[in-house]
Amino acid sequence: MISITIYRSKIVMFFLLFVTIGCDEFTAVDFPEMELTGVAVFEDSATVDAAFASIYSKLRDDVLVTGKAHGINTLLGLYADECDYYGVPGENSDQFYRHVVLPSNWDIAALWNGAYNLIYAANSIIEGVTNSGKLSESEKERFLGEALFVRAYMHYYLVSLFGDIPYIKTTDYTVNSKVSRMPEGEVFALLIQDLQEAEVLLMSANPRIEKTRPAVIAVRALMARAYLYNEAYALAREYSTKVIENGGLDIGNSVAEVFNKSSTSTIWQLKPEQGSHTWEAFTFIFVSAPPPFVALTSNLIDSFEVGDARRENWIGEVSSGDDVYYYPNKYKQVGSNNTEYSILLRLAEQYLIRAEASAHLGDNTAAVRDLNVVRLRAGLAPTEATSRAELLEAIAIERRHELFTEQGHRWFDLKRTGMANIVLAPVKPGWRDTDVLLPLPEAELLLNKNLEPQNPGY
Repeated sequence: MISITIYRSKIVMFFLLFVTIGCDEFTAVDFPEMELTGVAVFEDSATVDAAFASIYSKLRDDVLVTGKAHGINTLLGLYADECDYYGVPGENSDQFYRHVVLPSNWDIAALWNGAYNLIYAANSIIEGVTNSGKLSESEKERFLGEALFVRAYMHYYLVSLFGDIPYIKTTDYTVNSKVSRMPEGEVFALLIQDLQEAEVLLMSANPRIEKTRPAVIAVRALMARAYLYNEAYALAREYSTKVIENGGLDIGNSVAEVFNKSSTSTIWQLKPEQGSHTWEAFTFIFVSAPPPFVALTSNLIDSFEVGDARRENWIGEVSSGDDVYYYPNKYKQVGSNNTEYSILLRLAEQYLIRAEASAHLGDNTAAVRDLNVVRLRAGLAPTEATSRAELLEAIAIERRHELFTEQGHRWFDLKRTGMANIVLAPVKPGWRDTDVLLPLPEAELLLNKNLEPQNPGY
């Protein structure tokens, strides 16, 4: 287990070896403890690019938003009301499903440690690039903006999952070993500050063709989400508008095209390992019943309107006698002929962010317009909602159907709108109102007493 309180710099060897062994072989290397010098590492742009590539391969394969079973697509789908559990009783995922998560749960430690490790890597890049004498100013701006985005992105998920957390902005072990938790509001203020700096730095950078590296539009998309979560509705609408109107994106006319690697609605995505498929497809698709791991809840299936193209295109089913089981089929390909990448940010969410922000701001006409963009692409009639309350309910339903099993959106929506207890208490026997936050990893509290107290209920 790697703790934020015992960080020692492996990042130099991490960067240098990455170039020669590649990101996939890299995960098996056990690196020696050493002090960070970083001089040679940050004198060449290709080496820094390789370091970023490794960060994104870690996100794809191991950390937090990974499509594997220990990522939040699955864990928070089980924690909320999207997925039922069919795996081995008592396993870590089962604890999430039954709302009996323990501070010793391995997946809790993996969420925490994996995120802080990537934050440490981002901080190493920030410090090394800042002090580099060989990189050009344009290279420095691109690298610093991207690293600030990564740092903010990881802290965004940590604060959303655990509440008060440390915001780590240095690689200094003597500082990190004694960090304390900050109130959620302060964490969001710091991550917004990082995103604001990243926006300026990435303004002139050219986006990558395959959108596998976050560009300025990704920064703005995350800012829009963060502002919405903090009820800064005017800013949420401002930044979602920047994405919608100035990003060169198109939501498209067919839901069947959304998860293709060349989708016009993609803002940021992760490329699978060469010759492989997305982990989302591997984790969720099953071909026999009963399901071996997870399946979609009947409540979610039954909530779709008749004629919703997302029900037909994004959900698969397997029958066993009179029983029918359903699985997320947004990512369909399991094999080497892959045309799908794992999407982390996409345009439909921005329309729904702007619709919700507009409704809160009293601009119902604008809210209806944006909500209908998403509905019409799904083959549905325009919404009949007219009042603010009706629109907010309709937008919540649309978010549920548009974003299911994607990076925990459903759980975070229930949590931020105060609906978690109302929705989950009737269907989750183990639910407690303190479950709105996950427990801090037990091992972290033992290593650093400044992180105490444990979250309520644990």
